[in-house]
Amino acid sequence: MSNRRRLVLAAAQLGPIQKAEGRDVAVGRMLRLMETAHRRGAEVVVFPELALTTFFPRWDEEDLAAANHWYETALPSNATAPLFEAARRHGIGFHLGYAELTPEGRRFNTAVYVHPSGEVVLKYRKVHLPGHSEFDPVRKVQHLEKRYFEPGDLGFPVVRTPVGTLDGVNIGMMICNDRRWPEAWRVLGMQQVELVMLGYNTPSTNAENRGFEAHHLRVFHSHLSIQAGCYQNSCFAAGVAKAGTEDGHELFGHSTIVNPQGEIMAQATSWDDELIVADCDLAMCELGRRTIFDFARHRRVEHYGRIVAQAGSEPPPCWKAGS
Repeated sequence: MSNRRRLVLAAAQLGPIQKAEGRDVAVGRMLRLMETAHRRGAEVVVFPELALTTFFPRWDEEDLAAANHWYETALPSNATAPLFEAARRHGIGFHLGYAELTPEGRRFNTAVYVHPSGEVVLKYRKVHLPGHSEFDPVRKVQHLEKRYFEPGDLGFPVVRTPVGTLDGVNIGMMICNDRRWPEAWRVLGMQQVELVMLGYNTPSTNAENRGFEAHHLRVFHSHLSIQAGCYQNSCFAAGVAKAGTEDGHELFGHSTIVNPQGEIMAQATSWDDELIVADCDLAMCELGRRTIFDFARHRRVEHYGRIVAQAGSEPPPCWKAGS
């Protein structure tokens, strides 16, 4: 077993963060989860999407300047500095999702991975924004991500960085809806990603009122996307929720850690603050890469042009008898 590459990975699910609660409440809860992760031997802790605030895109705020208090203009800030200090104290790296407001006034749904030294190793900005930009009277709950954020401009980067006792781990990130897009996984897979960190805030019901989607299928589709992505790209992933009834609206939990075989190694059982931990052997990533998903041997890029040449689907030609 000398070729094992052991990493103890923690997914830190958060319960709801109410609109009236400040960052100090959220950060205090994350500090407790980080302390628990340290006691359980974790080397990396993954927190959810928009982990510092309520999921504010459900609120219809026409003046974006009035929403600035939801965004972070710098990391660390006075409010988030305790997380960086805890990382240094415990020797744990962490992933954090937050709303970013740049000096130029641009707004992104962002995540970073922070080394135990407190340095930001990697930043990712959400590419696949769901929802809409204008108030929709048909919807029971608004989902105004397209108003509050612009699509990410950093692509899907992967970086090799020391993690725990390992000299190098290839890490990448997604945020929420990205997990449903196989193109995102494949771009990461093409860079030999070994660990994908992704946070989500996902309603337990489909609010578009355009058809019925049962609650258990909402959870199934989340798991299906992550499990397929891990299997088809030979990587581990931590999919971490903010869950529970937030501002009267239900978000599902079911945070998971998945291995390169597509197996769920650990899963949260509550819709509250909960830490799940898995002992991951990153050497498992090699099996798929050397066999079924040996991209260099088996991919046929000459047939994939349509994927990048068009965005929407197009109807196929109709077959006619005798043609």
